[in-house]
Amino acid sequence: MATVNFLYRSTRVKAPLNLRLLFRHNDKDFVIGGKTKIDVSKDYWSNHHSKQRLKDIEVKNLQTEVNNQLSELENHILKAFNSTQPGKVNKDWLKTTIENYYNPPQVKKIPTDLVSYIDYYLEYRKNEITEANRKKVKVTKNKMLRLQKELGKPILINEVNEDFKKAYVDFSNKYAYSQNTQHREFVLIKTICFHARYLGLKTHHQLDGITLQREEANHIYLTLEELEKVKKADLKHDYLDNARDWLLISCYTGQRVSDFMRFKPEMIRTENGKPLLEFRQKKTKKEMSIPVVKEVREILAKRGGKFPRPISDQRYNDYIKEVCEEATINDEVKGKRRISIAPKGVKPTKNDYRDIEDKFEKWELVTSHIGRRSFATNFYGKVPTTYLINMTGHGSEKAFLNYIKKSNKDLALDAFNYFE
Repeated sequence: MATVNFLYRSTRVKAPLNLRLLFRHNDKDFVIGGKTKIDVSKDYWSNHHSKQRLKDIEVKNLQTEVNNQLSELENHILKAFNSTQPGKVNKDWLKTTIENYYNPPQVKKIPTDLVSYIDYYLEYRKNEITEANRKKVKVTKNKMLRLQKELGKPILINEVNEDFKKAYVDFSNKYAYSQNTQHREFVLIKTICFHARYLGLKTHHQLDGITLQREEANHIYLTLEELEKVKKADLKHDYLDNARDWLLISCYTGQRVSDFMRFKPEMIRTENGKPLLEFRQKKTKKEMSIPVVKEVREILAKRGGKFPRPISDQRYNDYIKEVCEEATINDEVKGKRRISIAPKGVKPTKNDYRDIEDKFEKWELVTSHIGRRSFATNFYGKVPTTYLINMTGHGSEKAFLNYIKKSNKDLALDAFNYFE
Protein backbone atom coordinates (compact mmCIF):
# COMPACT_ATOMS: atom_id res chain seq x y z
CA MET A 1 0.00 0.00 0.00
CA ALA A 2 1.41 3.37 -1.00
CA THR A 3 0.44 6.93 -0.07
CA VAL A 4 1.27 10.34 -1.50
CA ASN A 5 1.80 13.45 0.66
CA PHE A 6 2.19 17.03 -0.57
CA LEU A 7 4.40 19.61 1.13
CA TYR A 8 5.45 23.26 0.80
CA ARG A 9 9.25 23.21 1.22
CA SER A 10 10.34 26.51 -0.34
CA THR A 11 11.37 29.71 1.46
CA ARG A 12 9.88 31.78 -1.35
CA VAL A 13 6.49 33.50 -1.15
CA LYS A 14 5.13 31.33 -3.97
CA ALA A 15 6.53 28.02 -5.27
CA PRO A 16 5.62 24.58 -6.68
CA LEU A 17 4.60 21.95 -4.13
CA ASN A 18 6.84 18.99 -3.36
CA LEU A 19 5.50 15.46 -2.83
CA ARG A 20 6.55 12.32 -1.02
CA LEU A 21 5.70 8.77 -2.06
CA LEU A 22 5.62 6.44 0.94
CA PHE A 23 5.41 2.65 0.72
CA ARG A 24 6.60 -0.52 2.44
CA HIS A 25 8.40 -3.35 0.63
CA ASN A 26 10.10 -6.46 2.07
CA ASP A 27 9.49 -5.18 5.63
CA LYS A 28 11.30 -1.94 4.86
CA ASP A 29 9.81 1.58 4.67
CA PHE A 30 10.61 3.77 1.66
CA VAL A 31 10.14 7.52 1.23
CA ILE A 32 10.85 9.03 -2.20
CA GLY A 33 10.58 12.75 -2.94
CA GLY A 34 9.55 14.54 -6.09
CA LYS A 35 8.45 17.95 -7.41
CA THR A 36 5.09 18.97 -8.83
CA LYS A 37 4.10 21.85 -11.11
CA ILE A 38 1.31 22.97 -8.81
CA ASP A 39 2.16 26.56 -7.78
CA VAL A 40 0.63 27.92 -4.54
CA SER A 41 1.55 30.68 -2.12
CA LYS A 42 3.12 29.93 1.24
CA ASP A 43 0.32 31.86 2.92
CA TYR A 44 -2.39 29.82 1.17
CA TRP A 45 -0.77 26.47 2.00
CA SER A 46 -0.06 27.34 5.65
CA ASN A 47 -3.25 29.21 6.53
CA HIS A 48 -6.06 28.21 4.16
CA HIS A 49 -5.55 24.93 2.31
CA SER A 50 -6.52 22.55 5.14
CA LYS A 51 -9.42 24.61 6.52
CA GLN A 52 -12.90 23.10 6.29
CA ARG A 53 -15.10 26.20 6.22
CA LEU A 54 -13.79 29.06 4.19
CA LYS A 55 -15.85 32.24 3.92
CA ASP A 56 -13.78 33.94 1.21
CA ILE A 57 -15.25 32.66 -2.06
CA GLU A 58 -12.01 33.26 -4.02
CA VAL A 59 -9.94 31.27 -1.53
CA LYS A 60 -12.59 28.53 -1.49
CA ASN A 61 -12.49 28.27 -5.31
CA LEU A 62 -8.69 28.15 -5.19
CA GLN A 63 -8.86 25.36 -2.61
CA THR A 64 -11.18 23.35 -4.88
CA GLU A 65 -8.90 23.87 -7.88
CA VAL A 66 -5.74 22.88 -5.97
CA ASN A 67 -7.41 19.81 -4.44
CA ASN A 68 -8.52 18.65 -7.89
CA GLN A 69 -4.97 18.98 -9.21
CA LEU A 70 -3.53 17.17 -6.20
CA SER A 71 -6.09 14.39 -6.45
CA GLU A 72 -5.46 13.83 -10.19
CA LEU A 73 -1.69 13.73 -9.73
CA GLU A 74 -1.98 11.43 -6.71
CA ASN A 75 -4.25 9.01 -8.60
CA HIS A 76 -1.84 8.98 -11.56
CA ILE A 77 1.13 8.13 -9.32
CA LEU A 78 -0.72 5.43 -7.35
CA LYS A 79 -2.07 3.84 -10.52
CA ALA A 80 1.45 3.68 -11.96
CA PHE A 81 2.78 2.33 -8.65
CA ASN A 82 0.18 -0.46 -8.58
CA SER A 83 1.25 -1.63 -12.06
CA THR A 84 4.98 -1.62 -11.21
CA GLN A 85 7.06 -4.01 -9.14
CA PRO A 86 7.89 -2.14 -5.89
CA GLY A 87 11.55 -3.11 -6.24
CA LYS A 88 11.76 -1.00 -9.41
CA VAL A 89 10.29 2.14 -7.81
CA ASN A 90 13.00 4.73 -7.14
CA LYS A 91 13.61 8.48 -7.53
CA ASP A 92 14.07 8.22 -11.32
CA TRP A 93 10.86 6.20 -11.62
CA LEU A 94 8.92 8.85 -9.68
CA LYS A 95 10.44 11.68 -11.73
CA THR A 96 9.45 9.92 -14.99
CA THR A 97 5.96 9.17 -13.69
CA ILE A 98 5.38 12.83 -12.76
CA GLU A 99 6.77 13.97 -16.13
CA ASN A 100 4.42 11.56 -17.95
CA TYR A 101 1.50 13.10 -16.05
CA TYR A 102 2.30 16.60 -17.28
CA ASN A 103 3.54 15.53 -20.72
CA PRO A 104 1.80 12.26 -21.64
CA PRO A 105 3.69 10.18 -24.26
CA GLN A 106 2.12 10.64 -27.67
CA VAL A 107 0.40 7.45 -28.75
CA LYS A 108 0.85 6.98 -32.47
CA LYS A 109 -2.42 6.21 -34.19
CA ILE A 110 -2.42 2.73 -35.70
CA PRO A 111 -3.58 2.79 -39.35
CA THR A 112 -6.46 0.52 -40.29
CA ASP A 113 -5.81 0.19 -44.03
CA LEU A 114 -3.38 -2.48 -45.23
CA VAL A 115 -0.99 -0.28 -47.24
CA SER A 116 -0.49 2.25 -44.43
CA TYR A 117 -0.24 -0.52 -41.87
CA ILE A 118 2.61 -2.12 -43.84
CA ASP A 119 4.67 1.06 -43.28
CA TYR A 120 3.68 0.98 -39.60
CA TYR A 121 4.68 -2.70 -39.42
CA LEU A 122 8.12 -2.00 -40.90
CA GLU A 123 8.72 0.83 -38.42
CA TYR A 124 7.43 -1.24 -35.48
CA ARG A 125 9.76 -4.14 -36.31
CA LYS A 126 12.71 -2.11 -37.62
CA ASN A 127 15.11 -3.65 -35.10
CA GLU A 128 13.97 -7.22 -35.80
CA ILE A 129 13.42 -7.52 -39.53
CA THR A 130 16.31 -8.20 -41.93
CA GLU A 131 17.01 -5.99 -44.94
CA ALA A 132 16.11 -8.87 -47.28
CA ASN A 133 12.71 -9.31 -45.61
CA ARG A 134 12.18 -5.55 -45.58
CA LYS A 135 12.56 -5.54 -49.38
CA LYS A 136 10.05 -8.40 -49.71
CA VAL A 137 7.53 -6.49 -47.60
CA LYS A 138 7.98 -3.36 -49.73
CA VAL A 139 7.43 -5.38 -52.92
CA THR A 140 4.16 -6.65 -51.46
CA LYS A 141 3.18 -3.12 -50.44
CA ASN A 142 3.70 -1.86 -54.00
CA LYS A 143 1.57 -4.71 -55.31
CA MET A 144 -1.20 -3.79 -52.83
CA LEU A 145 -1.04 -0.18 -54.07
CA ARG A 146 -1.62 -1.42 -57.62
CA LEU A 147 -4.45 -3.70 -56.48
CA GLN A 148 -6.07 -0.80 -54.58
CA LYS A 149 -5.95 1.30 -57.73
CA GLU A 150 -7.75 -1.39 -59.70
CA LEU A 151 -10.33 -1.91 -56.95
CA GLY A 152 -10.88 1.84 -56.64
CA LYS A 153 -10.84 1.79 -52.83
CA PRO A 154 -8.46 1.26 -49.90
CA ILE A 155 -7.90 -2.30 -48.64
CA LEU A 156 -8.87 -2.32 -44.95
CA ILE A 157 -7.26 -4.71 -42.45
CA ASN A 158 -10.68 -5.96 -41.33
CA GLU A 159 -11.65 -6.72 -44.95
CA VAL A 160 -8.90 -9.26 -45.62
CA ASN A 161 -11.25 -12.20 -46.17
CA GLU A 162 -12.41 -14.58 -48.90
CA ASP A 163 -13.52 -11.67 -51.12
CA PHE A 164 -10.09 -10.07 -50.78
CA LYS A 165 -8.44 -13.41 -51.56
CA LYS A 166 -10.46 -13.71 -54.78
CA ALA A 167 -9.61 -10.15 -55.82
CA TYR A 168 -5.92 -10.77 -55.03
CA VAL A 169 -5.81 -14.04 -57.01
CA ASP A 170 -7.64 -12.49 -59.99
CA PHE A 171 -5.20 -9.57 -59.97
CA SER A 172 -2.16 -11.88 -59.67
CA ASN A 173 -3.34 -14.15 -62.48
CA LYS A 174 -4.10 -11.15 -64.69
CA TYR A 175 -0.46 -10.06 -64.41
CA ALA A 176 0.95 -13.61 -64.68
CA TYR A 177 2.33 -13.98 -61.15
CA SER A 178 3.15 -17.61 -60.35
CA GLN A 179 1.19 -19.68 -57.87
CA ASN A 180 4.13 -19.84 -55.47
CA THR A 181 4.64 -16.06 -55.63
CA GLN A 182 0.96 -15.62 -54.79
CA HIS A 183 1.24 -18.11 -51.92
CA ARG A 184 4.36 -16.46 -50.47
CA GLU A 185 2.87 -12.95 -50.59
CA PHE A 186 -0.49 -14.07 -49.25
CA VAL A 187 1.22 -15.64 -46.23
CA LEU A 188 3.02 -12.33 -45.67
CA ILE A 189 -0.23 -10.35 -45.90
CA LYS A 190 -1.81 -12.64 -43.31
CA THR A 191 1.25 -12.28 -41.06
CA ILE A 192 0.89 -8.49 -41.19
CA CYS A 193 -2.83 -8.75 -40.40
CA PHE A 194 -2.08 -11.04 -37.44
CA HIS A 195 0.37 -8.41 -36.20
CA ALA A 196 -2.38 -5.79 -36.46
CA ARG A 197 -4.69 -8.06 -34.45
CA TYR A 198 -1.97 -8.46 -31.80
CA LEU A 199 -1.91 -4.66 -31.42
CA GLY A 200 -5.68 -4.56 -30.96
CA LEU A 201 -7.04 -3.88 -34.44
CA LYS A 202 -10.13 -5.72 -35.59
CA THR A 203 -9.57 -8.40 -38.24
CA HIS A 204 -12.10 -10.38 -40.27
CA HIS A 205 -13.35 -13.64 -38.76
CA GLN A 206 -12.32 -15.44 -41.99
CA LEU A 207 -8.67 -14.37 -41.72
CA ASP A 208 -7.42 -17.52 -39.97
CA GLY A 209 -9.06 -19.87 -42.46
CA ILE A 210 -8.16 -18.35 -45.84
CA THR A 211 -5.21 -19.99 -47.58
CA LEU A 212 -3.54 -20.31 -50.97
CA GLN A 213 -1.95 -23.55 -52.09
CA ARG A 214 1.65 -23.90 -53.25
CA GLU A 215 2.55 -25.80 -56.38
CA GLU A 216 5.43 -28.25 -56.42
CA ALA A 217 8.42 -26.44 -57.87
CA ASN A 218 10.70 -28.38 -60.20
CA HIS A 219 14.06 -27.18 -58.85
CA ILE A 220 17.16 -28.63 -60.46
CA TYR A 221 20.46 -29.74 -58.95
CA LEU A 222 23.85 -30.71 -60.33
CA THR A 223 24.72 -34.40 -60.01
CA LEU A 224 28.18 -35.54 -58.93
CA GLU A 225 28.85 -36.51 -62.56
CA GLU A 226 27.88 -33.03 -63.73
CA LEU A 227 30.07 -31.47 -61.05
CA GLU A 228 32.96 -33.49 -62.43
CA LYS A 229 32.23 -32.04 -65.90
CA VAL A 230 32.21 -28.54 -64.39
CA LYS A 231 35.51 -29.26 -62.66
CA LYS A 232 37.18 -30.44 -65.90
CA ALA A 233 35.68 -27.84 -68.25
CA ASP A 234 38.25 -25.94 -70.30
CA LEU A 235 37.39 -22.33 -69.45
CA LYS A 236 39.10 -19.59 -71.47
CA HIS A 237 38.49 -16.68 -69.08
CA ASP A 238 39.69 -16.08 -65.53
CA TYR A 239 36.32 -14.69 -64.40
CA LEU A 240 34.67 -18.00 -65.37
CA ASP A 241 37.33 -20.03 -63.57
CA ASN A 242 36.76 -17.86 -60.50
CA ALA A 243 32.99 -18.42 -60.68
CA ARG A 244 33.50 -22.16 -61.34
CA ASP A 245 35.48 -22.51 -58.10
CA TRP A 246 32.79 -20.70 -56.10
CA LEU A 247 30.17 -23.00 -57.65
CA LEU A 248 32.12 -26.09 -56.62
CA ILE A 249 32.68 -24.70 -53.12
CA SER A 250 28.94 -24.10 -52.74
CA CYS A 251 28.13 -27.62 -53.93
CA TYR A 252 30.51 -29.18 -51.40
CA THR A 253 29.71 -26.95 -48.39
CA GLY A 254 25.93 -26.50 -48.79
CA GLN A 255 26.03 -22.79 -47.96
CA ARG A 256 24.08 -19.82 -49.28
CA VAL A 257 25.77 -17.29 -51.57
CA SER A 258 25.49 -14.68 -48.79
CA ASP A 259 27.73 -16.93 -46.68
CA PHE A 260 30.23 -18.68 -48.97
CA MET A 261 31.06 -15.46 -50.84
CA ARG A 262 32.42 -14.17 -47.51
CA PHE A 263 34.73 -17.16 -46.89
CA LYS A 264 38.32 -16.22 -46.00
CA PRO A 265 41.36 -18.34 -45.11
CA GLU A 266 41.30 -16.87 -41.58
CA MET A 267 37.98 -18.66 -40.96
CA ILE A 268 39.75 -22.05 -41.16
CA ARG A 269 41.22 -23.60 -38.03
CA THR A 270 42.64 -27.06 -37.50
CA GLU A 271 41.23 -29.37 -34.83
CA ASN A 272 42.91 -32.77 -34.30
CA GLY A 273 44.57 -32.42 -37.68
CA LYS A 274 41.24 -31.73 -39.46
CA PRO A 275 40.53 -28.32 -41.07
CA LEU A 276 37.23 -26.75 -40.01
CA LEU A 277 35.59 -23.66 -41.51
CA GLU A 278 33.95 -21.46 -38.87
CA PHE A 279 31.61 -18.57 -39.63
CA ARG A 280 28.22 -17.08 -38.78
CA GLN A 281 25.37 -17.56 -41.24
CA LYS A 282 24.04 -14.21 -42.38
CA LYS A 283 20.39 -15.26 -42.67
CA THR A 284 19.97 -17.41 -39.54
CA LYS A 285 22.74 -15.86 -37.38
CA LYS A 286 23.85 -19.41 -36.52
CA GLU A 287 27.46 -20.04 -35.57
CA MET A 288 28.70 -22.71 -37.99
CA SER A 289 31.62 -25.12 -37.94
CA ILE A 290 31.86 -27.34 -41.03
CA PRO A 291 34.58 -29.62 -42.42
CA VAL A 292 36.75 -28.33 -45.25
CA VAL A 293 36.24 -31.31 -47.54
CA LYS A 294 38.73 -32.61 -50.11
CA GLU A 295 37.20 -30.81 -53.10
CA VAL A 296 37.38 -27.46 -51.28
CA ARG A 297 40.94 -28.14 -50.12
CA GLU A 298 41.92 -28.79 -53.76
CA ILE A 299 40.58 -25.38 -54.79
CA LEU A 300 42.45 -23.69 -51.93
CA ALA A 301 45.66 -25.48 -52.92
CA LYS A 302 45.18 -24.38 -56.53
CA ARG A 303 44.82 -20.76 -55.33
CA GLY A 304 47.72 -20.70 -52.90
CA GLY A 305 45.56 -21.18 -49.82
CA LYS A 306 43.07 -18.48 -50.77
CA PHE A 307 39.41 -18.56 -51.72
CA PRO A 308 38.27 -17.22 -55.13
CA ARG A 309 37.66 -13.48 -55.53
CA PRO A 310 34.29 -12.31 -54.13
CA ILE A 311 31.85 -11.11 -56.80
CA SER A 312 28.31 -9.74 -56.70
CA ASP A 313 25.34 -12.10 -56.52
CA GLN A 314 24.11 -10.95 -59.93
CA ARG A 315 27.44 -11.54 -61.65
CA TYR A 316 27.77 -14.89 -59.92
CA ASN A 317 24.36 -15.95 -61.25
CA ASP A 318 25.30 -14.84 -64.76
CA TYR A 319 28.77 -16.39 -64.75
CA ILE A 320 27.79 -19.84 -63.43
CA LYS A 321 25.30 -20.15 -66.29
CA GLU A 322 28.20 -19.57 -68.68
CA VAL A 323 30.34 -22.07 -66.76
CA CYS A 324 27.67 -24.78 -66.97
CA GLU A 325 27.07 -24.04 -70.66
CA GLU A 326 30.81 -24.47 -71.33
CA ALA A 327 30.69 -27.72 -69.31
CA THR A 328 27.87 -28.95 -71.63
CA ILE A 329 25.28 -29.23 -68.83
CA ASN A 330 22.65 -29.08 -71.55
CA ASP A 331 20.08 -31.82 -70.90
CA GLU A 332 16.57 -30.54 -71.57
CA VAL A 333 14.72 -30.18 -68.26
CA LYS A 334 11.46 -28.69 -67.08
CA GLY A 335 11.78 -25.63 -64.90
CA LYS A 336 11.07 -21.94 -64.43
CA ARG A 337 13.07 -19.09 -65.81
CA ARG A 338 12.58 -15.37 -65.23
CA ILE A 339 11.70 -13.62 -68.48
CA SER A 340 10.06 -10.37 -69.51
CA ILE A 341 6.33 -10.35 -70.27
CA ALA A 342 6.41 -6.80 -71.67
CA PRO A 343 4.95 -6.38 -75.18
CA LYS A 344 7.44 -6.75 -78.02
CA GLY A 345 9.34 -3.54 -78.62
CA VAL A 346 8.51 -2.12 -75.17
CA LYS A 347 11.35 -1.72 -72.68
CA PRO A 348 10.47 -3.89 -69.66
CA THR A 349 10.24 -2.41 -66.16
CA LYS A 350 11.07 -4.24 -62.95
CA ASN A 351 7.38 -5.24 -62.71
CA ASP A 352 7.46 -6.96 -66.11
CA TYR A 353 9.50 -10.05 -65.17
CA ARG A 354 7.90 -13.38 -64.26
CA ASP A 355 9.05 -16.94 -63.62
CA ILE A 356 7.73 -18.83 -66.66
CA GLU A 357 7.61 -22.64 -66.65
CA ASP A 358 8.84 -24.40 -69.78
CA LYS A 359 11.57 -26.77 -70.98
CA PHE A 360 15.09 -25.35 -71.07
CA GLU A 361 18.63 -26.56 -71.36
CA LYS A 362 19.76 -27.25 -67.82
CA TRP A 363 22.51 -24.59 -67.75
CA GLU A 364 19.87 -21.91 -68.37
CA LEU A 365 18.21 -22.70 -65.03
CA VAL A 366 21.36 -22.62 -62.90
CA THR A 367 21.23 -20.01 -60.09
CA SER A 368 23.19 -19.35 -56.93
CA HIS A 369 20.97 -21.61 -54.79
CA ILE A 370 21.81 -24.69 -56.85
CA GLY A 371 24.90 -25.34 -54.71
CA ARG A 372 22.92 -25.74 -51.50
CA ARG A 373 20.35 -27.91 -53.26
CA SER A 374 23.00 -30.06 -54.95
CA PHE A 375 24.85 -30.61 -51.68
CA ALA A 376 21.71 -31.79 -49.87
CA THR A 377 20.60 -34.03 -52.75
CA ASN A 378 23.95 -35.59 -53.65
CA PHE A 379 24.90 -36.58 -50.11
CA TYR A 380 21.48 -37.52 -48.74
CA GLY A 381 21.54 -41.27 -48.03
CA LYS A 382 25.35 -41.35 -48.23
CA VAL A 383 26.15 -39.17 -45.23
CA PRO A 384 24.04 -39.35 -42.03
CA THR A 385 21.27 -36.76 -42.21
CA THR A 386 22.25 -35.33 -38.82
CA TYR A 387 25.68 -34.39 -40.22
CA LEU A 388 24.17 -32.86 -43.35
CA ILE A 389 21.71 -30.73 -41.35
CA ASN A 390 24.56 -29.61 -39.11
CA MET A 391 26.46 -28.45 -42.21
CA THR A 392 23.54 -26.68 -43.94
CA GLY A 393 22.27 -25.12 -40.72
CA HIS A 394 18.62 -26.02 -41.36
CA GLY A 395 16.36 -25.62 -38.35
CA SER A 396 14.64 -28.97 -38.82
CA GLU A 397 14.85 -32.20 -40.81
CA LYS A 398 11.60 -31.24 -42.57
CA ALA A 399 13.17 -28.01 -43.85
CA PHE A 400 16.27 -29.90 -44.95
CA LEU A 401 14.26 -32.55 -46.82
CA ASN A 402 12.65 -29.82 -48.93
CA TYR A 403 16.04 -29.50 -50.61
CA ILE A 404 16.20 -33.16 -51.68
CA LYS A 405 15.45 -33.11 -55.40
CA LYS A 406 15.94 -36.74 -56.35
CA SER A 407 13.04 -38.52 -58.01
CA ASN A 408 11.26 -41.37 -56.25
CA LYS A 409 13.03 -43.76 -58.63
CA ASP A 410 16.47 -42.40 -57.69
CA LEU A 411 15.64 -42.61 -53.98
CA ALA A 412 14.43 -46.20 -54.44
CA LEU A 413 17.69 -47.14 -56.16
CA ASP A 414 19.69 -45.55 -53.31
CA ALA A 415 17.61 -47.50 -50.79
CA PHE A 416 18.13 -50.72 -52.75
CA ASN A 417 21.87 -50.55 -52.05
CA TYR A 418 21.21 -50.69 -48.30
CA PHE A 419 19.46 -54.05 -48.64
CA GLU A 420 21.99 -55.79 -50.88
